[in-house]
Amino acid sequence: MTDTPAAPVRYEVRNGIAWLTIDRPEARNALSEAVRSGLFAGVRRFNDDDRAAVLVLTGAGDRAFCAGGDLKEMAETTLEVPPPDFLPVFGRNIEVAKPTIAAVNGVAYAGGFLLAQQCDLCVAAASARFAITEAKVGRGSPWAVPLPRLIPPRAAMEILLTGDPVTADRAYQLGLVNQVVPDAELPAAAQALAERIAANAPLSVRAAKRTVYLAAEHGLDQAYAEADRIWEPVYRSADAQEGPAAFRDKRRPVWTGR
Repeated sequence: MTDTPAAPVRYEVRNGIAWLTIDRPEARNALSEAVRSGLFAGVRRFNDDDRAAVLVLTGAGDRAFCAGGDLKEMAETTLEVPPPDFLPVFGRNIEVAKPTIAAVNGVAYAGGFLLAQQCDLCVAAASARFAITEAKVGRGSPWAVPLPRLIPPRAAMEILLTGDPVTADRAYQLGLVNQVVPDAELPAAAQALAERIAANAPLSVRAAKRTVYLAAEHGLDQAYAEADRIWEPVYRSADAQEGPAAFRDKRRPVWTGR
């Protein structure tokens, strides 16, 4: 992946926040092979980038975050079952320890819904629409397994069975979206949320992210035990001493991530 106007996926860092942008607006940012490869490369770059504390994933233009798979390409390749590494699924085929935010502009359909679902947080433009449209084109959505822990199961059932779009306001009511903002304010709102997270102690932020997902992965007793294990090195870190010291000295903390 290269940072040129012709690249289907762009990576840039703005004030400590990585922005990964699907730049294929003429095709509603559909997930062609080049886009999928670019997304994998961009996420790996973020994982290795010490300058970036949070990732914001978005799409170019104002019509689509991502309209899903490239159906023309699928027809040409006669794609049947997508391979496990078809596109990045955070927490399944690629680990992302740092927080991720979906900034959804326009439609997030099918694979675009997947990408928004797998981010830790979601900020949506007022015009955004969300849909799992696979039932309308005879495709599958096994990746929707996490959806009933994000929103009520009957709402998830309706989204999956009908394939009908959900408005940004409805997605917010269901808990799929954290914020709905006017379209023109989406980049600034996502950046502001990311910067609020990035201002915190990085070890605490990463452990907090892991803690949120424990209940979905373990029973309660095991989740508590795993949480104790995750948080012990945070308590023992230099940052855990820096926070109280900064409060005592009435200054901003200087986080080292150690």
